[in-house]
Amino acid sequence: MSIEATDEVLTGLQNWRELPAAHQPTWPDAGAVDAVTRELREWPPLVFAGEADSLRDKLAAAARGEAFVLQGGDCAETFAESTADHIRNKIRTILQMAAVLTYGASVPIVKLGRMAGQYAKPRSSDLETRDGVTLPVYRGDAVNGHAFTSGSRIPDPQRLLRAYHHSATTINLIRAFTQGGYADLRLVHDWNRGFMSNPAYARYEVLAAEIDRAMRFMDAAGVDFEALRTVDLYTSHEALLLEYESAMTRIDSRTGLPYNTSAHFLWIGERTRQADGAHVDLLSRVRNPIGVKLGPTTTGDDALTLMDKLDPDGEPGRLTFITRMGAGKIRDNLPGLVERVTADGRPVTWVCDPMHGNTITSPSGFKTRELATVLDEVRGFFEVHKALGTVPGGLHVELTGDDVTEVLGGSEEVDDAALARRYETLVDPRLNHQQSLEMAFDVAEMLRGH
Repeated sequence: MSIEATDEVLTGLQNWRELPAAHQPTWPDAGAVDAVTRELREWPPLVFAGEADSLRDKLAAAARGEAFVLQGGDCAETFAESTADHIRNKIRTILQMAAVLTYGASVPIVKLGRMAGQYAKPRSSDLETRDGVTLPVYRGDAVNGHAFTSGSRIPDPQRLLRAYHHSATTINLIRAFTQGGYADLRLVHDWNRGFMSNPAYARYEVLAAEIDRAMRFMDAAGVDFEALRTVDLYTSHEALLLEYESAMTRIDSRTGLPYNTSAHFLWIGERTRQADGAHVDLLSRVRNPIGVKLGPTTTGDDALTLMDKLDPDGEPGRLTFITRMGAGKIRDNLPGLVERVTADGRPVTWVCDPMHGNTITSPSGFKTRELATVLDEVRGFFEVHKALGTVPGGLHVELTGDDVTEVLGGSEEVDDAALARRYETLVDPRLNHQQSLEMAFDVAEMLRGH
């Protein structure tokens, strides 16, 4: 029997429209937006409430130190790259990183893809000027095109429908790869085929051989391997475009409660986490597990206010704080924040985003990051939690499964001159496949030490 939502719940889901809404596109035709969102409300959900509930339980385990979250994927997905090869490569990278972390640290890994919906980004300016021409800034493929032309840059609500379709096909491929045998842990060697030899891959091959030996031992001991054929890979993205996220919020027929069905996990960005703002209000009313990005200026009062708004009852697994401090600030700024939240007593899953606080411009003009600096922020995150006796619950990284050259350093020693070779991101720089593996090995050692 289906349970209907109360009038109070339904009315509350539209309350965000009365509040300040940061970083929203200026849609030229409000009527066209209304038509698109009415259509979206009739389309099937992309994920299901029971799946979101399962993820919430796993995030609660990570908060207790009984699991570790690995959240990875593109800075900003593009429609052009939602192909089987690109999606498979990202899944493979996450699976390989998870294998390294699981085997190296003996802890279950909660796999969370920054995929199947990350089609919009907040931008520091509404406009961009080139050679005397000023146009709307690129806000992601769900809003407008990257090409610097008036036809491309005008926000187009029809792109919200395209974002839904590309998200749906991506989720279908994720389910096929993770439930159809590709994610079988006995294929750890196959995941590495086709890559050129370098220290990161050589190290991975050694680990794969150790996993093989362990598998042979378990096979000889009569272990049933059926559970190893599949994995759960959940989807996530920043809940930025309020019209889209509102249209994808549905009532669960089991409980009569609202869930955002565009992804299993949604987060609120550092730029949109105003406690009295529209983003916090909308996500406070859905039952998904949710996250909030916290930058270096976040105070303990800010964190407690967000907890009061988003998780007043302290439900385990409901709220994740994703810190993005910067390597030079995390050791100074994070301890007071963690102490204040811990003293409150309500459980929070702490996750480290070491990417966004460490962006620099290279001498040749590329927006980039240094792998060593990224890893130093992760190290600082672990050091703070170890000193306080609290739990470092996970890692949030921007990565791709392709051999791009967007982040400096690593075993292949990507330098400034190499950035131009395969700099393909449209917004922020991502770790490539081998840099992602290097990070996994280093984080596994940090987990072991913790």
